Amino acid sequence: MALRRFFELLMVGFLAVGLTGCDVDVEDQGELPEVEVEEGEAPDVDVHGPDVDVQEEKETVTVPDVDVDTEEKEVTVPDVDIDVPEENEN
Repeated sequence: MALRRFFELLMVGFLAVGLTGCDVDVEDQGELPEVEVEEGEAPDVDVHGPDVDVQEEKETVTVPDVDVDTEEKEVTVPDVDIDVPEENEN
């Protein structure tokens, strides 16, 4: 379970580095399209929800009693070095 969590966090780290480790040069700024918008009106809606009555009562249920032992193990993990490209002056 802990090893799986470690690898999940490692993958999130790779994703973050992959997204921030890129050099993007914008060649054309582009422009927004021209649009015409007319006002509208939302429809009239009459909604009747159900009446809900919630109460609490005590119940006795059987639940497991679990004891978990942990131990340390040595595992091989990746060591990643990433060289980020330098920014161009545009």
